[in-house]
Amino acid sequence: MTRAEIEEKVREFLIEDLEIDEEKIANDALLKEDMGIDSLDFVDIVVIVEKKFGFKIKPEEMADVKTLSQFCDYIEKKVN
Repeated sequence: MTRAEIEEKVREFLIEDLEIDEEKIANDALLKEDMGIDSLDFVDIVVIVEKKFGFKIKPEEMADVKTLSQFCDYIEKKVN
């Protein structure tokens, strides 16, 4: 799966499933501070990522993930 495909799928579920405003979605956007993703949203993200990308997120692996770009990097490493 290419980086562009990963970014598109992530963008889709952020807008459709988590109802995040499209203008808040940027590679350097902070997941919590800029996009407003909270712990309940994170539970949804775990389920969505498993369904769309086929792997389970391990919370300890997400500890250093702060931006959307880092989140996509994480997914890219797991699927490729």
